[in-house]
Amino acid sequence: MSDIQTKGGQARAKALSPSARSAIARAGAQARWAKADPSRANLPKAITGLKDQPLQIGDLSIPAYVLEDERRVLTVSGMSDALAMARGGSEVPGLNRFELFASRERMSQFISDDLAEKISSPIVFLTPTGAKAYGYDAEVLVELCEAVLKAREAGKLQKQQERIAQRCEILVRGLARVGIIALVDEATGYQELRARDALHKILEAYISKELLPWTQRFPLQFYEEMYRLLGWKLDPKSKAKPGFVGVLTNALVYERLPEGVLHELRGQNPVDPETGRRRFRHHQFLTESVGNPHLEKHLAKVIGLMQASDTFSEFKRMFRKVFKVDGSAERRGRGTVRI
Repeated sequence: MSDIQTKGGQARAKALSPSARSAIARAGAQARWAKADPSRANLPKAITGLKDQPLQIGDLSIPAYVLEDERRVLTVSGMSDALAMARGGSEVPGLNRFELFASRERMSQFISDDLAEKISSPIVFLTPTGAKAYGYDAEVLVELCEAVLKAREAGKLQKQQERIAQRCEILVRGLARVGIIALVDEATGYQELRARDALHKILEAYISKELLPWTQRFPLQFYEEMYRLLGWKLDPKSKAKPGFVGVLTNALVYERLPEGVLHELRGQNPVDPETGRRRFRHHQFLTESVGNPHLEKHLAKVIGLMQASDTFSEFKRMFRKVFKVDGSAERRGRGTVRI
């Protein structure tokens, strides 16, 4: 790479916001990490969930994630804290805190073989940020709490285990309240109304009521990396780009926004029949509070994946894996392409 290219890259990096630079660097590091450690590629990945936005049940909170195979997972450490289990090393080598607790004579008679098997086999997965984590299927928490409460009812718990039983009671009661609401929603058909309302709220959060003035939302790095992978030469002084660039941008960026957002953007920003082009950029219709920040973070991840790829085919494989894109799925109408 020439000194001119290096200086140009540094100048462009400085033009980005601190959060964008940080996000691009983080995404690039995660992609390189996965590439350098192939074993991580075999771990299931969470598609939703954040450590600082845990499942809240009463005053208790547990980090929760949904994996790509739709398993609902609670972290082992979060469950341990919620149940007030003592921290520290296990007294029995090879057993985690839950295995040790379930294997004790006072508790084992209330633990089914199926539950014991689940407890002894924590789920190892990757969070949306790429960190390795350990968890249990959410149902394990319910089953374990029920076993603890049965042991308390039978008078089998030790004095120091009473606190765990109290936490279990709080959790079971809290989950029961959530469950009855879900059942009523299903019985009355409100869940369908709730889904429509949820879409309305998403569009309200993402789509601005007023057209925003144009500003540079797509870093030049996005196009530099795209052209490199496609084997094209980019003229940074020219604003004109092949039509395929817009089609690919829809597939890589706008289609990855929540379902319904791209459709609404196309409605708000239709193609001019005379010029065959849209008068504005889609991002001018995104809100400053939600839409454009999401766009910025997503672009950072895409650029990171591009930087970690040597070929366009490699990038597409990584992109489909990270963003859970079904390569065989039909493209979403005109103006996009299947990745």
